[in-house]
Amino acid sequence: MSKDREQAQALFDKWVRKLRVYPAWDVRLEWVEDPDWRKTGDIKIDCDDKKAVLLLNGANPKQENLEEVIVHELFHLKLYPLDQTTESLIENCFAEGSAAQNFAMTQFFTTLEQTVEELAKCFLLEFGENRELSFGRCKSKKSFNELFEGLKNLE
Repeated sequence: MSKDREQAQALFDKWVRKLRVYPAWDVRLEWVEDPDWRKTGDIKIDCDDKKAVLLLNGANPKQENLEEVIVHELFHLKLYPLDQTTESLIENCFAEGSAAQNFAMTQFFTTLEQTVEELAKCFLLEFGENRELSFGRCKSKKSFNELFEGLKNLE
């Protein structure tokens, strides 16, 4: 195992305890070596068995701070009951495929990601070994000026 992977495993072991994931859950860290995998991290969860697998991109991670990614994905596990309850509520309150259901799901998932990331940042800044936040995703985003290029002048 490479030094970087050993460090990631040590950080993973630290955070599953700090966030009180373990011993209630059995969680392990795995690496994805597929160069086409577009995410830096993900988590697969089996609630019935209380098991989860945290996946990290070993081929081409987009984020610079893997500790931040680990904490982020573990917060998805911590919030999973709320995630599933909210998703179920949306699915049962709106007609399948309706504009209302699509809107509610988009808003929910956007808010969930923002909340998970904010919690991850707070914990990372307080307890992290690497407190530098990743800005890797910003590299692929358009600048403020680029977003408005080509719009008609309203004056």
